Amino acid sequence: QVQLVESGGGNVQAGGSLSLSCAASGGTFSNHIMGWFRQAPGKDREFVATISRWGLSTHYADSVKGRFSISRDNAKNTTYLQMNSLKPEDTAVYFCAASYSPYTSGPRRQISEYDYWGQGTQVTVSS
Repeated sequence: QVQLVESGGGNVQAGGSLSLSCAASGGTFSNHIMGWFRQAPGKDREFVATISRWGLSTHYADSVKGRFSISRDNAKNTTYLQMNSLKPEDTAVYFCAASYSPYTSGPRRQISEYDYWGQGTQVTVSS
């Protein structure tokens, strides 16, 4: 069983930056493809970014491409989401997720492909 804890959310003005972290425990971190999703009020949860087990491959939603960057440090059991040039429409609860995949690589864009989820961290971007 893997536990995920996000941190780093907060309030920021449009054009600003935030860095989210997701600390994992309870499993072999490098056996998991990691992803970030978000859910805005009244909307469905949506894919943001994913990173392969060793960080060699990343994929992004079109809405964040060029502004967000996902990374991971397997020695620290942590994945990160660097968010730059934030827009009000980026306001959402951001969730970290892990997909157990010891023999295959990503990308994993679908909610159903992920086995473990964090509780989420709020990001609010004001105009």
